[in-house]
Amino acid sequence: MYCLLQVLLQKNGVSNGTLYKKTFIEHFEQAPMYVAVFTFVGFAVGTIFGYLRDFMRAWGLEKRNIAAEREQQKDFVPLYQDFENFYTRNLYLRIRDNWNRPICSVPGPQFDLMERVTDDYNWTFRFTGRTIKNVINMGSYNYLGFAETDVNALKTVTIELEKYGTGVCSTRQEMGTLDKHVELEKLVATFLGVEDAMVFGMGFATNSMNIPALVGKGCLILSDELNHTSLVLGARLSGATIRIFKHNNMQSLEKLLRDAIVYGQPRTHRAWRKIIILVEGIYSMEGSIVRLPEIVSLKNKYKAYLYLDEAHSIGAVGATGRGVVEYFGMSPDDVDVLMGTFTKSFGAAGGYIAGKKGLVDFLRTHSHSAVYATSMCPAVAEQIIRAMKCLMGLDGTTQGLQRVRQLEKNTRYFRRKLHEMGFIIYGNDDSPVVPLLLYMPGKIGAFARRMLEKNIGVVVVGFPATPITESRARFCVSAAHTREMLDTVLNALDELGDFLHLKYSRYSKSSHPELYEESRLELED
Repeated sequence: MYCLLQVLLQKNGVSNGTLYKKTFIEHFEQAPMYVAVFTFVGFAVGTIFGYLRDFMRAWGLEKRNIAAEREQQKDFVPLYQDFENFYTRNLYLRIRDNWNRPICSVPGPQFDLMERVTDDYNWTFRFTGRTIKNVINMGSYNYLGFAETDVNALKTVTIELEKYGTGVCSTRQEMGTLDKHVELEKLVATFLGVEDAMVFGMGFATNSMNIPALVGKGCLILSDELNHTSLVLGARLSGATIRIFKHNNMQSLEKLLRDAIVYGQPRTHRAWRKIIILVEGIYSMEGSIVRLPEIVSLKNKYKAYLYLDEAHSIGAVGATGRGVVEYFGMSPDDVDVLMGTFTKSFGAAGGYIAGKKGLVDFLRTHSHSAVYATSMCPAVAEQIIRAMKCLMGLDGTTQGLQRVRQLEKNTRYFRRKLHEMGFIIYGNDDSPVVPLLLYMPGKIGAFARRMLEKNIGVVVVGFPATPITESRARFCVSAAHTREMLDTVLNALDELGDFLHLKYSRYSKSSHPELYEESRLELED
């Protein structure tokens, strides 16, 4: 159903005016009952025939294409769960051609694909030698369009590549700290409005290798149920106690906080050494934005710490692209640990941890990523500096601000049109991550294949990455998308939605398109 946060806050006894400075709308419409029923039926039929085919393979009635386990390995612990293997070979395999498609160009608003075909029902693939040109890219996290190959734009990156080469060949604590890293860290701290920052060569490791340095045994981690795998892995490696709260549910979070304060640690009932809340800015599968003002209020009330992962939100939301903290008009000091990546909005690689100087100095000494991982490539650091200076206007132009505003316009336009067509889409109106619900397993492959036939590349996601009844296509809107590109995609979706019967929304289509306020400020370079 449609969720207007103002109404929810009033029900919870919280005034919208005290926490939120703007209307906060998210959509999570329930599908009609028949859709859920047919979805379960589809999985049931697929499961039955899967067991039948396994039986036929076991008795030699069907060719066994999968690798067989040797007798000598029977006593070893299996690497994968039995049902996971079953799902992979009998359900996922049927539509495997829709994933891992090899791209042979920059992942800009359009890209080129290497064509491949299968002769054995997706067990193996072979390349035809043909390239599918100018496929509209609706799957990359290139939110601000900085993944580009323009010679003039990349001039400084080329200079640094020629000066430093491609690799540092050392860790930050040994001989891997260059002047480029120092320059980037100072720029990140200035951009975020914090005391200090530290950058890392890999975004995933920024979470998984730094959380264990911040918490350990005797600490409590409260994690959103939809947090990214890197956060989950970091929490597990820390050795801290982990408790899960329902996605963006403040009642669930407050109950855990209250119980943690009242009861303390199990058995001993001693107070927890630290209580840290792990959340994301934008959730990459749901398109929802964290309810940051309420979480900050709760963490202050119960004297907890807040770790905010802005992988998908930094650069993508906020008036000047500074993430959800700016989006809600809050201070960076409200968040104890600011984390983000450069792999999306900045068209580069790596991540950062930012906040108080004491926090960053501690990580420089105790972070596994700083001690053992190779430093960030200098040319990559220069690409981040180039993009960040553009966003801050330090390059002497307003291109960065133009990109942020164009992304906002594209996001609202794309989401509004999908609503009008009758699709069920999840997430916040300002989120450039747009999940479109497909539900039934048979429609996942059909959707992606037919979109590619129309020269549109999409990402489709199903169980176990999503709940079993909520398979979806995930669109990522970019500032680099032109209105013509978006209209091409929307027209294809309108046609395909009718053909595959994907327009499940029970809300009537609007005959009067929703108007939203656009800035009248004309920006010129």
